[in-house]
Amino acid sequence: MVTSQSVNSPSYDIEKTVLDRYQEGAKVQQPSLCCPTEYEGNYLDILPQEIIEKDYGCGDPTRYISEGETVLDLGSGTGKNCYILAQKVGKKGKVIGVDFNDEMLKIARKYQQDIAEKIGAFNTKFVKGKIQDLTLDLELIESWLSQHPIKSVEDLSRFENECDRLREVSPLIADNSVDVVISNCVLNLVRPEDKQKLFNEIHRVLKRGGRAVISDIVCDEDATPDILNDPDLWSGCIAGAFREDEFLRMFEDVGFYGVEILKREEQPWQVIDGIEFRSLTVRAYKGKEGPCLERKQSIIYKGPWKQVQDDDGHIFCRGERMAVCDKTYQILTYAESPYQKDIIGLPPYQEIPLEEATEFSCKNKAIRHAKETKGTNYNLTQTTETMDCCTPGECC
Repeated sequence: MVTSQSVNSPSYDIEKTVLDRYQEGAKVQQPSLCCPTEYEGNYLDILPQEIIEKDYGCGDPTRYISEGETVLDLGSGTGKNCYILAQKVGKKGKVIGVDFNDEMLKIARKYQQDIAEKIGAFNTKFVKGKIQDLTLDLELIESWLSQHPIKSVEDLSRFENECDRLREVSPLIADNSVDVVISNCVLNLVRPEDKQKLFNEIHRVLKRGGRAVISDIVCDEDATPDILNDPDLWSGCIAGAFREDEFLRMFEDVGFYGVEILKREEQPWQVIDGIEFRSLTVRAYKGKEGPCLERKQSIIYKGPWKQVQDDDGHIFCRGERMAVCDKTYQILTYAESPYQKDIIGLPPYQEIPLEEATEFSCKNKAIRHAKETKGTNYNLTQTTETMDCCTPGECC
């Protein structure tokens, strides 16, 4: 996906600009980097003041995490969100913070043992890496570089080969390994040309059924050239802000489903050149890949809309028994599903084992007769792809 930002990439070094400012922010508190945020509960009470003062964010993705989960925090900074999560996930959970700022990592790691003793669990880990490349462990490659300095083109080639080897044999974050990815006001700091890769990485590391919960700064219009060319506005979470609609589309384009705005600040954090910049918290789920199998399941959409469309293009008409494949049925009805509260699941009276299931031919709108669910003289009634399940002007 080509966004407006990728067309107007700034001329300065974004990564260096961001790193320099946040290294300084690890030494001296910079209030301008932070939106006022209220965190759930009393989880901040045990945190050292240094962590609270020198950690910067714009929302609270931690409130959407449960006990026992493995959570990855992108751009973990001094570890504030990680240490909140450490208390929430408990002894059976795990929290991994990833950052490429040595000063921030130093502060986060300094308090690991102290906080572990307070909560009764050493369940945090802080690693060095870029959030748009979660395969490369930067501390491993830095160790290799200290013994193999680059002095020639041949040395550079060996370095690149070693990076590829480490990504393959010792990935920083493995495929399908975490339950939740969170981030707090960090995705906007990534270079425009790396943002597609960033979303691919978020999707890659999540388990099937896992979710991303991201708080970030978005804007209601494209940033102007003057904004994009201001290094302070980039490192200050403004120039790299996603346009609000594009932000949600980025999740959809890499294969997430159930993309949902959890919180949108009514009042903008800043207004520059007539463009409003505000905090947005979004949740999105992984797991709609796979074959479509016929197991005679149906769902009824409760309403209140007359009909709705899911991320795969299926249209569900209010009150109708809609035929769905097993994959879609599970997505819509499992206990933690973002759709579950709006859907009535109708399993068949006689279960069809997965190994006996045949291919399901997905249609945009397919109504399943009640007899088919019951298993007696059933007959699947499907419209053609070019017809609606309702005639114009009539309810389903």
